[in-house]
Amino acid sequence: MNNNRINIKTIEPDAYEAMMALEKYGKTCALDPILKELIKIRASQINGCAYCLDMHTEDAIKLGESPRRIFALSVWNESHLFSEKEKVLLQLTEAITNISVSGVPDETYQSAINTFGEQITAQIIMLIVTINAWNRIAVSTRLIYKQ
Repeated sequence: MNNNRINIKTIEPDAYEAMMALEKYGKTCALDPILKELIKIRASQINGCAYCLDMHTEDAIKLGESPRRIFALSVWNESHLFSEKEKVLLQLTEAITNISVSGVPDETYQSAINTFGEQITAQIIMLIVTINAWNRIAVSTRLIYKQ
């Protein structure tokens, strides 16, 4: 395994700064911080991003999320540990993360709108897009999270 891959931050600082602008935007979103971390963890699980999983599970625990729920996140749809609101959020996260499989089904989209409203759903979509972009950067360049 070649660990000598490029560092986007160093080689393309403008592109990296654009990603950081999305990250800053995410911090201003009205969604509960725990829900933001659930999005980041679930998308990172799907995308196989060890860097982001390490970072965001640590962040979620610092915010008060239970390790038990983090362990069960990959089976959220079968777990009693997640509220209906969280399940809607995670369903949308999975649909957007796996968008090439079947797009975002109308039912999933409408559930998000009904649960969160248009403005927060727009923010959720951008949060999902952002973590998916970070996952692709981290996986393709083999970033290692060192905290």
